[in-house]
Amino acid sequence: MGRIGEPELGEATSQFERDGYLVLEGFFTGARIDRAREAARAALRANPGRVVFDCPETGRRSLWSQADGCAAARLRLVDLYLVCEEVRQIALDPALSTALEDLLGEPAVLCNSVNVERGSARSRHTDSLHLTPRTPHRLISSWIALEDTHPDSGPLVYYPGSHRIPLYVFNDGTHHASPAEIPDWHDYIDVQLRLRGLKEKAFLARKGDVFLWHANLVHSGRPARDPKLSRASQVNHYFGRSDCLKRGLRILPLNRGYWLSRLRQPVRMEPCAFGAHCPFPEEDYLERHPDVRQAVDSGEFVSGSEHYRTLGFREGRGV
Repeated sequence: MGRIGEPELGEATSQFERDGYLVLEGFFTGARIDRAREAARAALRANPGRVVFDCPETGRRSLWSQADGCAAARLRLVDLYLVCEEVRQIALDPALSTALEDLLGEPAVLCNSVNVERGSARSRHTDSLHLTPRTPHRLISSWIALEDTHPDSGPLVYYPGSHRIPLYVFNDGTHHASPAEIPDWHDYIDVQLRLRGLKEKAFLARKGDVFLWHANLVHSGRPARDPKLSRASQVNHYFGRSDCLKRGLRILPLNRGYWLSRLRQPVRMEPCAFGAHCPFPEEDYLERHPDVRQAVDSGEFVSGSEHYRTLGFREGRGV
């Protein structure tokens, strides 16, 4: 497994500050990657009602138990770290946690993970647009190659130095993305990339390589020239510990870092979708909606499930 030695640490930090990214070649062994992938598959089999997926083609977000009939290879598994210990372990590997802490300036808190089998083909973006840290620059990301990346599989592409572009200010005065203004953000970034002469670069990873990048690094997923090719990877995002503590978030220690213990992303599903194969997440629903718990406790509803069937779904509540 790869390591950053003491003599290399200063050079790695300088490169990260200059270019906005760092490549750790051969960081994980093939055997470690294989264990992580098998553990992820086992978690899907054991917890189909607790794992969320996004379908890029349809924009649909649902539970893995509802993935029948979907092109499973195209789906993005969101926050598998919440139900799979090995996904947490590889994202917060002791040596990786140390490197993240050195680059972030404080211990890293795993707050989000995305596992995919195919390239994302996502348009240009920065992670801080959507996972906006409370303190500027207190967000860092890792991309772990779960297999070799073929040039035609839609590799990750990035713009070295683009993290130094001044952040776009949305109409609400923040740097957090407003959906209606995203076209304006793209126009701004296109101009800035041209003015600075920044060119895209593809990351043609080998299995076990790790790519670390700054919260404000502009990156995207190149469309696959051969849609039959896979590009399995795990992406992880980390906040700084101080921001999490200030926000009162529940974080649990692991190796040299922490992970954010929280509810999975909410989904909105037809009430009839729940049954023996997909039990209603009663406790999650009550925790997500304290007013519903109060209504159940007072006897207004028999359960959270009844509330969702009769009111919650129509009100647009997530489960």
